[in-house]
Amino acid sequence: MDDVILRLKKVGGQVEGLIRMIERGQECDQIITQFQAAKAALDNTFSLVLHRNLKECMSHDDSKSVEKILKLISKQ
Repeated sequence: MDDVILRLKKVGGQVEGLIRMIERGQECDQIITQFQAAKAALDNTFSLVLHRNLKECMSHDDSKSVEKILKLISKQ
């Protein structure tokens, strides 16, 4: 999970950069581009964590955990 933590720290840095951009009143297109980059990085990290958890649950034939994860996903 070290790679997930690293990814999340990078997303945190992107969000901090986004806050500074907004505080400075930077151009709207630059702000939107930064939002999209942070969102994509977070989505990719989410997908990675989801894939790993589902794979782990399925390898242990843990249908209750799989069902729980699927319910969480369907709430989005």
